[in-house]
Amino acid sequence: MNNERIDQIINNHQAEASSLIQVLLEIQSENHWLPKEVLERVSNKFQVPLTRVMHIASFYKAFSLVPKGRHQVHICMGTACHVRGATRILETVEDLTGIKSGETDLDLKFSLETVNCLGCCALGPVMEIDGKTHGKVSTSGTADVLNSYE
Repeated sequence: MNNERIDQIINNHQAEASSLIQVLLEIQSENHWLPKEVLERVSNKFQVPLTRVMHIASFYKAFSLVPKGRHQVHICMGTACHVRGATRILETVEDLTGIKSGETDLDLKFSLETVNCLGCCALGPVMEIDGKTHGKVSTSGTADVLNSYE
């Protein structure tokens, strides 16, 4: 992410310290992670210590300090999904992408995470990609879902 775009996001919020989290969220949304150079630039522009910016970026789960894939894959492991085969779905996604939960593939296409519940238990097992819910997923249908994402 270039400095001009970072500055534009910051200027949209008038560089007020109260909007620091929102600025980091917007940068993360576009860049998929928060490199140290970006955090340093935000720190300088907001005139707040880098340690404060780092504390915020490392405290909230929404932020990542390591590169993430273009597509965020979440597999629900809640009780309803678990009993309907979520573990098999997770294993299938791991086999198809070559990554384990908590990892990102080398092409930065997919990042895989497990979650405790996505709140749509009747649709289990559930896989969510980029906020879109795919319910009643089967192991045989998993590849088709993943292939629909470039």
